Amino acid sequence: MRLSNLTAGTIAMVATVVQASIFTPTRAPAWPLAVRSPYVNAWLQGDSGGVLPGSWPRHWTSGVLGWQGFVRVDGVAYNWMGGAPGPPNVDQISAEYTSTKTIFKFNVRNRITLTVTFLSPVYPEDLAKQSQQFSYVSAKATSTDGATHKVELYMDVSGEWASGDTTQVITWDHDVSENVSYHSFQRQTQQVFVENNEIAAWGTWYLATSNQNGLTWRTGVSDVDTRRQFVTNGTLDNTNSAAYRAVNDQWPVFAFAHDLGNVAGDSYEVTYTLGIVQDQVISFAGAAPGMTALPGLWSAFYTSGLDSMVAFHENYPSALQSATDLDTRIQTDSVKAHSQDYATITTLAVRQTFGALQFAGNATKPYIFLKEISSNSDIQTVDVIFPAFPILLYLNPRLIAPLLDPLFENQETPGRYPNQFAEHDLGTFPVARGYPAGNDEQMPLEECGNMIIMTLAYAERAGDTAYLSQHYARLNQWAQFLVNESLIPASQLSTDDFAGALENQTNLALKGIIGLKAMSKIANLTGNVDAFASTAEDYLTRWQDLAITKTQTPPHTTLAYGDESSHGLLYNIYADKLLDLNFVPQSIYDMQSAFYPTVALQYGVPLDTRHTWTKSDWEMFVAAVSSPSTKTMFISKLANWIGNTTTQLAMTDLYDAATGGWPENGPQFKARPVVGGTFALLALP
Repeated sequence: MRLSNLTAGTIAMVATVVQASIFTPTRAPAWPLAVRSPYVNAWLQGDSGGVLPGSWPRHWTSGVLGWQGFVRVDGVAYNWMGGAPGPPNVDQISAEYTSTKTIFKFNVRNRITLTVTFLSPVYPEDLAKQSQQFSYVSAKATSTDGATHKVELYMDVSGEWASGDTTQVITWDHDVSENVSYHSFQRQTQQVFVENNEIAAWGTWYLATSNQNGLTWRTGVSDVDTRRQFVTNGTLDNTNSAAYRAVNDQWPVFAFAHDLGNVAGDSYEVTYTLGIVQDQVISFAGAAPGMTALPGLWSAFYTSGLDSMVAFHENYPSALQSATDLDTRIQTDSVKAHSQDYATITTLAVRQTFGALQFAGNATKPYIFLKEISSNSDIQTVDVIFPAFPILLYLNPRLIAPLLDPLFENQETPGRYPNQFAEHDLGTFPVARGYPAGNDEQMPLEECGNMIIMTLAYAERAGDTAYLSQHYARLNQWAQFLVNESLIPASQLSTDDFAGALENQTNLALKGIIGLKAMSKIANLTGNVDAFASTAEDYLTRWQDLAITKTQTPPHTTLAYGDESSHGLLYNIYADKLLDLNFVPQSIYDMQSAFYPTVALQYGVPLDTRHTWTKSDWEMFVAAVSSPSTKTMFISKLANWIGNTTTQLAMTDLYDAATGGWPENGPQFKARPVVGGTFALLALP
C-alpha cells in the first residue's frame, strides 16, 4: 500500500505541530536532508510546514523517495519521518539548518527526546571524501522525564531511490563488512549514463549502519509488511526476500531496527549511511578521441564501492567534527561580513551548491562536473558556474580549475567546437558530448566574459599563473571576440535567458569590457603583449555615456542603451571588485547604490523592468559592492524572503520580488547551484 498524501487527520496533527515547532535560523523553503550530489538529493519540502513526521522526503524534482522512520517507546510506536499510515506522529519541537546539517528534535509523549541529524558533509579541501555520494543520518534518544524507557528505533528506504521509473525491476542483498551491516539494491537492468526523471538508471545504492547488539533487519520485503512487523514487535526477522520485482510491486523496502534497550540518563545514538556508488559517472568528449567514460573520482582512493561506503560510514565521528568546524567558519564569517541575516542566506546555500557537483577522473587528473539542476539539466553550463563560483573562491579556489578544465579541454581539442566565442555548456548531464557543430545555446558575450573572469580569479587566488599560460591562446581568442562585440552588443541572450534576447544590453556590455580589462592583466601576468588595456579603458568611457540615464532622477544605468525608462541590476560590475581591478569609477557604484532603494519591492529589487522577478545570486553580487545601507537592504529582504516565500521547494534563485512566490508565467527553478553566488561578499579580496 503506497500513500503519498497525508490523511485529513494527519494534516490536522501536522498543523498542530507546526505551531509548536521552532525554526532556526528561519523556516526554510525546503529542508535539505541527504544532499551530496545530483543523485543523492533529497529534501523535506515546504508543504510539510517544515515538519518531518507525516511527510515523505522528496527528490528535488518533487518525486517521492520512500524514507520512513519509527520509534517505539515502552512498546508504543510513533512516526518520526515519512508518510506511511499507522502510528501517530511524534511532536516536533524544532528544526534547524546549518551549512552541513539539518537537525530535528522531537518530543515522544514527554518520555523521550529524539534528536535526528541529517548530515551531508562538505569537504572543500578533500576531493577523496567529497567524491563519495553518501550522506549520514544520526538519531539520538534521551529520557525526557528522567525515568527509564525501553526504546526501539526503525528506518527504511524504498526502491524509489534506485529508479525514477518505478516499473523497473530491482535486485538487492544484505551483508556485513568490517562490522558494518548494509543493504544494497540497484536496477536489474543497468543503463549507464541514462536518467529517468532525473534519477540515475545505473549504480548501486546502500543503506548501512553499525552491526551492533540489538540490530535486526529486513531486505526486499513489502513496505506494509515490514513496517507492520516493527510496529508490532519492535524488531525485524532478518529476512532477505528472494522475490526480486519492480519498485512499485509491493514496494520493497530495506530496513533496520535497533533495540536501544532501557534509555535513562545517558544518550543512545544510532548512525546510518545512505548513498550510491557508480563506477563510471560522466561520459566526456575531451582530448582523447570519441567519448571517454570517466570513473567516479572515489575509485582513485578506495579499492571498491563497498570499501568506499564502509570507510565513509566509519568516518562519521571525524566527519561530524569536520562539518561542525565548517558550520562554525561559515556562520562566523557571514555574521562578521554583515549580519545574522547574511548567515541565514549563506548557510542554506552550501549543500545545495555542492549537491550539483559530480567528481570524476583520477588522482592526477580530477574533474568536477556541474549539473544545471532543474532548468534544463545541462552539464558544465558556463553561466551557471559563474554565479556559483564565489562559494568556491571562498572555501577553496583550487576547486575551480577542475571545474573549468572540461570546458578548456573540449574547446582546445581540434574538431570539438568550431565557434570563435566560448561554448555555453557541454551537453546534457551526465553526457558531456559538447557541440562539434557549434549548435549550443549561444550566449557569446556572456560566456567569453565569464571564462576570462573566472580563469583570472582562479589563477590569482590559487597562485597558479601557469594555468593562464596553458590556456592563453584560447583566452586571447575570446578576448578578441570581446574587442569586436562588447561595446555595442548585438541582439543576443544573456545568462538571464528566460527574459529573452535583447540588443544593446548595458549590463552585458559591462561584463565584456571588464573581461577585456581582466585579459589585460592576464597578458601582463604571462609575459604577453598587452593589447587590451587601452581598448578596455576607451570602451568604459564610451559605455558610461551610453549606459547612464540623462533625464531620470536619481540617475542610474539602463537595461539597454538609450531606454531611459528602463533599469536593471548591474550585477556584472561585481567582477571589477572581485578581481581588484579598480577599473570602474566609484561614482558608478555610488550612483547605483543610491538608485536601488527607489525601485525595491517587498522581497527584493527586480532584475530589470521587464518583470517584477528577481534573482538571489545577482542580488548578492550587487549587495557585495553596494554602500552599507543598500547592502543591508538587499540582505534583509532576501533573508526575509527565505522565511516567508510560498515557493516551498529546494531554494529557488528566481522569484517574484513583489509577492515572494514563483514568477507568474515564468520558470520554476529549484535546487540550482547558482545559490553559491550568495557568497559574493565572502569571496571578495
